[in-house]
Amino acid sequence: MTTHAAFDNLPVQSNQLLINGQTLQQLTLRAGQTPFYAYDRAMIRRRVAELRSALPDCIELHYAIKANPMPAVVQLMASEVDGLDVASIGELRTALDTTMDPQEISFAGPAKGDHELAAAIASGIMLNVESAGELTRIRRIAGEFGLQPRIALRVNPDFELKSSGMKMGGGAKPFGIDAEQMPALLDTLRDGPLQLCGLHIFSGSQNLRQAAIEEAQLQTFALAKRLSDAWGKPFELINLGGGLGIPYFPGEQALDLPAVGKHLQSLIDGNTHWLGQTRLVMELGRYLVGEAGYYVCRVIERKESRGQTYLMCDGGLHHHLANSGNFGQVLRKNYPVLIGNKAGLPSTETVTAQGPLCTPLDILADKVSLPEAAPGDWLVVLQSGAYGASASPASFLGHPTVVELLV
Repeated sequence: MTTHAAFDNLPVQSNQLLINGQTLQQLTLRAGQTPFYAYDRAMIRRRVAELRSALPDCIELHYAIKANPMPAVVQLMASEVDGLDVASIGELRTALDTTMDPQEISFAGPAKGDHELAAAIASGIMLNVESAGELTRIRRIAGEFGLQPRIALRVNPDFELKSSGMKMGGGAKPFGIDAEQMPALLDTLRDGPLQLCGLHIFSGSQNLRQAAIEEAQLQTFALAKRLSDAWGKPFELINLGGGLGIPYFPGEQALDLPAVGKHLQSLIDGNTHWLGQTRLVMELGRYLVGEAGYYVCRVIERKESRGQTYLMCDGGLHHHLANSGNFGQVLRKNYPVLIGNKAGLPSTETVTAQGPLCTPLDILADKVSLPEAAPGDWLVVLQSGAYGASASPASFLGHPTVVELLV
């Protein structure tokens, strides 16, 4: 059907896709409807285990909840990783409902409200400070409560993660404190009510170029050393960010994870003289859950229009904005899709799968080769575990909310 890497080793039984051993028929009955998302817990656990095996033993794994904040997924991740990273008071509540020690929860993100800062301080989690102004507000709120918040400084590095799907460092950014401003800011933290624990250095995400990731890691260690020297002692913790990408589109190849881990180990070995007992964190979201998710909808009818065949489906961009190409893509490319109950059959036609919304942007798949589909068949979008339901305009045109399952 296709050479896309996402189709490698897909579990299929009698031409029907299985998601952690369950058929689409079973999952549709469980959901009570289509469309729905299904997240494969076994795949998530395997990904964490692969990371544990490939990365240096000292690396702690944190899950960035923004990738998929479904409470059941976050509960699962809390039992698999070493920490959780949140980006809103809503995500903070979700994280605090898990078994994760609040000491291992951090809060990053620009424009935090005073109510969010107060909630974080009262909860005993670590705040990743995004600006000097935010630091001033934290000091004030801490004084009002008589508490000593734990903080890390998020650094806007003087480099970027090249070829990154989303650049979070280098140049003028709304995220973090410019690296050149850091030494002076560190001096203001030598005395006072705030407990400075470390640094958060995040330069980019969704990268599939090993050389680019290794270069960014090299520069991250160099920047962390300069700031540790300015502080005068090792930090308790350095969050190295993540940046690891997953393949979405034809021609993209998965990262060589052991090679990434080997390079990271060499950096650690070469910097032990100043790291001391510093804890090193890798913060990942999409890489942990993205490939474990499936968006499942149904074909309502086939439509012919001037030589083009359309599969009219009950799912669309209101549930899966990223798949429509309207969440970060400059030129739209198809996520990997299949007819879920004809997964083992050869492709026989070229079709466009369209959603139910009154906009030409509501595309599930544009001119893709698939087995001949009929009304009632399942259309499945792979690589849908991250930035799916929570990143989509669910209320647009008033269609039903999508169901999410952890299976």
